[in-house]
Amino acid sequence: MTSSILEARHLTRRFGGIAAVKDMSLAIAEGEIVGLIGPNGAGKTTMFDLLSGSVRVSEGTILLKGQDVTRDPAHLRLARGLGRTFQIPRPFPDLTCLENLLIARQHQSGEKLLANFFAPHRIAAEERAARAKAHDLLDLMQLGRLADSPARFLSGGQRKLLELARVMMADPALILLDEPAAGVNPSLLEVLIDRIKEINARGVTFLLIEHNIDMVTRLCNRLIVMANGSLLCEGAPDAVASDPRVIEAYLGGAAA
Repeated sequence: MTSSILEARHLTRRFGGIAAVKDMSLAIAEGEIVGLIGPNGAGKTTMFDLLSGSVRVSEGTILLKGQDVTRDPAHLRLARGLGRTFQIPRPFPDLTCLENLLIARQHQSGEKLLANFFAPHRIAAEERAARAKAHDLLDLMQLGRLADSPARFLSGGQRKLLELARVMMADPALILLDEPAAGVNPSLLEVLIDRIKEINARGVTFLLIEHNIDMVTRLCNRLIVMANGSLLCEGAPDAVASDPRVIEAYLGGAAA
């Protein structure tokens, strides 16, 4: 049986008297590509914030690879293998594409002062390995020719590819993708879909928020639907799309 890489148990997040997420549970198995969908205001982004550690839970438990990370901040969850992208990419605009990736690498010996004096050869080897990895990832995302270009010159779709490459520098086991198709033109969207499939084939698990239903059905083997901050239903894409509860949640009175 495939084990769960991520579990959320009865998560609730309140902002004052409003519960943006209410008693929400989910489990993501290793190797899956799962879609988290729902109408605007359903609580999807808040759920991502809770899972990634950028917002603290009011109630509930989060397990990553079986370990309780409920109180861990985002950088510790990244170190444990949980990466995240954002709906609006946030590259360092004046750094080159290559530099944007190098700044994301983890466990750098050169950050320790004494290591620079006593282990310069090890640090140099790590630098060479990091640069080689960054170039490989840029090539994978079809950004290799732009390695030395400042990130501010990239299109919206290229920024999405750069952000995915930057997350991959941390060797994540699981990536949370927040609306990867938003602002991406059709040709680059095909590249992005292919790269997600390729990275998944390498063993990386994905949970994605997406409104592009074509992309969701092409990528995801399972969908989780939220409405009003809670779990509405989950299942295969075809079953979810025909579920009356989902139709009602998206269309409301128009469904009649």
